[in-house]
Amino acid sequence: MNKSYRFTENEIENIINRFGRSFYGKVLRDIEVFADKWTLTSLQFIPSYSANLVFRCHSENYGSAVLKIGNSSSGETFKEFNTLSEYNGRRFCRVFDADIENGVMLEECVQPGNPLRDESSLDIRLSVFCSLFNGLHIMPTKAEIYPTYIEWVGRITEYMSKRQDCKELYLYMKKAKDICLSVSALYSQKMLLHGDFHHDNILLGKDGEYIIIDPKGVIGDPVFDVPRFILNEFGDEITPELYKKINYIIGILEQNLTIPNTILRQCLYVETAMGICWSVEDGATPEAYQSLLKEVAFADAILNT
Repeated sequence: MNKSYRFTENEIENIINRFGRSFYGKVLRDIEVFADKWTLTSLQFIPSYSANLVFRCHSENYGSAVLKIGNSSSGETFKEFNTLSEYNGRRFCRVFDADIENGVMLEECVQPGNPLRDESSLDIRLSVFCSLFNGLHIMPTKAEIYPTYIEWVGRITEYMSKRQDCKELYLYMKKAKDICLSVSALYSQKMLLHGDFHHDNILLGKDGEYIIIDPKGVIGDPVFDVPRFILNEFGDEITPELYKKINYIIGILEQNLTIPNTILRQCLYVETAMGICWSVEDGATPEAYQSLLKEVAFADAILNT
């Protein structure tokens, strides 16, 4: 029975470039240890190279599963495990087991697993998102273990204030922080949010039901869990057609989520600015700054419609 995984040269190079050589060594050890511990076979690598390395596999105890190997120091596994445990399969995938100290987790494999991005109809994508969003959010049992959305915004604003090469982006982010504080004064619930609630984290499961995966685990008002979905509808080019599309989306969400149009626009601006600044923090090159500025300027134009 195959309990290990042999990476291709290209995969090894991508892992080392993204996470470093010592992480690659950790992954090789973790595969051996946890394949044995959780009786995993048929490992299949999903080459996404995001926060974790992800493998589909079969577990003798749980059936079809997903093995996630992350960086133990980042705290991402801890927050995701606790969020999934709190939701306990309610619209989210289930978590089977975890070794938080090592940043390793075993979760339910959602099948067939097609992301909502594959759905060609915008109206169906919106309908699925609204049906998952409405009535989703819960009060956390241990709020203190999660960051808050306001802390996210404050931290990246502080970081950008020190970047002398991105002054224009910093001004956008500073404005985003002010808007975030004004929205959170009106929308002040302290619920457990997904934090990255978009198309690729919404997968088609059995019987045509969509299931949510990969929560970040953050505390805030549910309004802050809407804009990431809108942001993922931007596409590659900023065009007049896109402007119409985003205004249409905001109108549908306002109607279905009973969140005022102006609040949705403000939240979208905050999320866009924060996402752009995270790209800078993650090492976006100076050549990319102009396209990043265009994206946040577009969100600014939507804000002022």
